[in-house]
Amino acid sequence: MRQDVPLAQASRLLNHGPTVLVSAAHGGRRNVMAAAWAMPLDFEPPKVAVVIDKATFTRRLIEASGEFALMVPSAAQADLTVTVGNTSGQALAEADPPSDKFAAQGIASFAAQRIAAPLVDGCLAWLECRVIAWPDVTAAHDLYLAEVVAAQADSRVFHGGRWHFDDAPPELRSLHHLGGGQFVLPGASVKGRQAG
Repeated sequence: MRQDVPLAQASRLLNHGPTVLVSAAHGGRRNVMAAAWAMPLDFEPPKVAVVIDKATFTRRLIEASGEFALMVPSAAQADLTVTVGNTSGQALAEADPPSDKFAAQGIASFAAQRIAAPLVDGCLAWLECRVIAWPDVTAAHDLYLAEVVAAQADSRVFHGGRWHFDDAPPELRSLHHLGGGQFVLPGASVKGRQAG
């Protein structure tokens, strides 16, 4: 059900404020975490911003590789999102034998088109990103800026360059974090008209 999304439309995959999963890989190690603070920044070329705490294992992999994936999980993945957001990838990597969240949680993934980070199967959208180096901002604010180099979306809910949640079953809606593992789902859309 995945379809490529023209890069000129990639910002639309994040413009509704969803919770995201962030994956990264480097040196044979991989990780995935949840993040609530991600947003589109630009259209051409498409750029995104995401806050990734300096204490995370994912951030270490991003710093080493210079790339990451942002994925929009579905409501069916709420438990997975909470689990990867509250499990330490570092602890799993240092275990004997070493493991990662993908193996420990049985997370299905597939290869990205342009980066090494694994993409989580079952999401609604996947954005492959290359970091735009801005060390002072990253150090001060945990903020990463990146260019989107490839994008895909689930054609059941994203087509024609737009999200279509009105007719989607609840399990195919995006998650929007309220805190404490609680999410809301997008409801019915309302189309506004310009006055005048």
